[in-house]
Amino acid sequence: MVRFSFAGEELIALRAGALFWPRRRALIVADLHFEKASWFARFGQMLPPYDSIATLADLTALVAATEARELWCLGDSFHDPRGCERLPAKAREMLTALTASLRWVWITGNHDAGLIDHCGGEIIVEAVVDGIVMRHEAEADETRPEMSGHFHPKLRLNVRGRNVARRCFVATPAKLVLPAFGALTGGLDAGHPEIVRAVGPGAEALVALDDRLLRFPLAA
Repeated sequence: MVRFSFAGEELIALRAGALFWPRRRALIVADLHFEKASWFARFGQMLPPYDSIATLADLTALVAATEARELWCLGDSFHDPRGCERLPAKAREMLTALTASLRWVWITGNHDAGLIDHCGGEIIVEAVVDGIVMRHEAEADETRPEMSGHFHPKLRLNVRGRNVARRCFVATPAKLVLPAFGALTGGLDAGHPEIVRAVGPGAEALVALDDRLLRFPLAA
């Protein structure tokens, strides 16, 4: 696990695409998109129906590994507002066990606006935590330090003739965009104009490995 500084706080970027805030013992994730597969199935596009269970298994392992006391979800936790109602029994059991074990906060996004509590946890639109704004989508004119999700950033590189894509964080001194944590999520190129517009100049893509944090400057 690799530590770095943001807004005067020491954070840890995790290879799985989550963030750990040691001082608060808080785990932060974005864009889980639970029940994306079942949403597509309603419209005739069949995808493997195990995305929620796979994502929850990864979350459960991270909570145990970090001994987190808080878990913040930065929006689009469900692929649609009724996704929680479609959770399979096993996934619902896993999720409710997690929400009962620590402070769990759902920040709503564009996919799950209007989310209704069926699985535990607090539901809010955004929060300010120790001076850091936590919301779903970065706001270009926000002057306070801000954590967000929404864009599913991925860094795409050509390595020895092979195209490689890795989920990444996008960071400036005042903004930190998390990658999508969900098992069935795509990604937007970290240098995409929409991301650059949202975070401003001087952004870097941060790729977390087990023992180091790779930094790649992004073009303005």
